[in-house]
Amino acid sequence: MRRSDGKWFLTRVKRTTYRYKLIGEGDNVAVGISGGKDSAALLYILNLFRRHAPFHFNMQAVYVDLGWPADLDPLKRLTEKLSIDLHVEETVIAKVVFERRKEKNPCALCANMRRGALHQAALKLGCNRVALGHHLDDAIQTFMMNLIYTGHMNTFKPITYLDRTDLYLVRPLIQLPESILGTLVERERLPLFKNPCPVSGKTKRKEMEKLIDELSSRYPDLREKFRSALLASPFWPDF
Repeated sequence: MRRSDGKWFLTRVKRTTYRYKLIGEGDNVAVGISGGKDSAALLYILNLFRRHAPFHFNMQAVYVDLGWPADLDPLKRLTEKLSIDLHVEETVIAKVVFERRKEKNPCALCANMRRGALHQAALKLGCNRVALGHHLDDAIQTFMMNLIYTGHMNTFKPITYLDRTDLYLVRPLIQLPESILGTLVERERLPLFKNPCPVSGKTKRKEMEKLIDELSSRYPDLREKFRSALLASPFWPDF
């Protein structure tokens, strides 16, 4: 199987979607985009999947503006290229986290506020599903962070129901390694822009990314072995 082959990644996304019932007939999906490669690949792949799916569903791209100056032209070009509506949810999250609260470890608060803004935007748009660009490497990193820092063996699931908002969070790319997404974005020349966050690349997750890369250099099939273990484990039950 050639990992640069489009049929390979689309087949895996289809299997993930059907097995865990991520998206179905009549769903309205808010696709969270950030300007980075993962969410750009998510939008592209879901749009491609929509053309092949045996059912109809709607998609809208949602960008949560944290309040930093940012050139959103790449996002506009991306959504225009795919003929998908773009909604920009404006917030003051950056000011709250870095100026008012002056958090020494800002990532957790920022992530919580960003999720809340994304969910509220989805509800305003009439969506019942929120698609996130988490991939296989993210699942492995989350597992390792939970193990090392909290002593728990757990990671996020392909689908999560949020009873407070009646939304489903879905992760269609969760069985794809990050490298595939980078190759796809480069091949399709999808527009991106740099994360304006001042602590980008300086997080605990970045440490886990380096650790997993180091382990993978010694054990090249580490990611696929981890994927197989998750598929057979109670972490990812079938719905």
